[in-house]
Amino acid sequence: MNSGTDDVEFPDPLDGANARIASGDANGATDYLKAQLQAGRGGLLTRIALGRALLAAGNGDQALQVLRDTAALGPGIAEAALALGEGLLAMGHLPTAIAEFQRALRLEPKLVAANYALGCAWLDAGEAERAAEIFSELAATESPFTPRAAQRLSEVEAMRRASRSAPGYVRHLFDQFSSDYERKMLGELSYRAHLILRGLAGLVGATTRGVDILDLGCGTGLAGEAFRDLARRLDGVDLSPLMIEHARHRGIYDSLLIQDVEAALASPGPSYDLILAADTLVYLGDLAELFGAISARLKKGGFFLFTVEKKPGEGFELGPKRRYRHGEAYLRDQADRMGLEVMGLLDCSPRQEANSPVEGLAVAMQRKEPL
Repeated sequence: MNSGTDDVEFPDPLDGANARIASGDANGATDYLKAQLQAGRGGLLTRIALGRALLAAGNGDQALQVLRDTAALGPGIAEAALALGEGLLAMGHLPTAIAEFQRALRLEPKLVAANYALGCAWLDAGEAERAAEIFSELAATESPFTPRAAQRLSEVEAMRRASRSAPGYVRHLFDQFSSDYERKMLGELSYRAHLILRGLAGLVGATTRGVDILDLGCGTGLAGEAFRDLARRLDGVDLSPLMIEHARHRGIYDSLLIQDVEAALASPGPSYDLILAADTLVYLGDLAELFGAISARLKKGGFFLFTVEKKPGEGFELGPKRRYRHGEAYLRDQADRMGLEVMGLLDCSPRQEANSPVEGLAVAMQRKEPL
């Protein structure tokens, strides 16, 4: 592609790069910036521009290497931290991107681009209140980011009205939690949802061996390990890439998918004899769509076993820890609507919170036979 800039001399390498990117020639901008640096023209800002050009050209890994090296060369330069944060965010490294945006603002508190980028990252992470605070401030001031901030506020309001936790929030939460997950859950929080479900399976007769099992929100693989002896095939789905890595190292799953559980079930896929969701539905409020998709993916006579946190009365609600609670009547109603029959429902405590048992329900549903 001829960008129309090949024969033009630019006194500033950044102008030359920006002209090429603007014309749609990110690869040309990359080559141009590399040539400038090799010729000894340009400094830290040229390196930042090269990282951004590589991102625009789709060379994410190279971009991150350049931007990391640049940030190391200029640890006190806010623009370098901002650019590294942008690269990390583009490559899906949300927690470290947020840290870089925060570092940029510590170095230069009035760097509006970093503040806007941090708001966008908090929005991607499902942190509506943190994002709203930043976008409200930007929308009330005059800057190039004012119109975009006002538009982003509408996205924040949509997130607040949602009847489930934002996928970005769940991924961010468990990516951060992944390295310490089992020690904290099994030790500090006395987590036992996976063991409760295995016991419930015995009570309702869902212990046939040689079956196909799907583990929704599989995390590091605790539920999968509890049911592996029954499985002919064991598949897992989780939003967090870092949790999936821990599950993969267990060596018990036949396949692992990084995806939101609702999206995974809505996509074409195999049917299962048993679907598990240990401490997963606490991030979903309205379960109608999920139950319908599970009913469609269960084989004849297949079981769905799950835990929820318990809500007195009807319906569902978002608790103070940003985890949904569900009422027994709501679960039974949704099951009946979606062709599932409640075969067992037990009061239980799947975990502790602040040294007190969390009230929960362990539920076994079976796909109804057509009349």
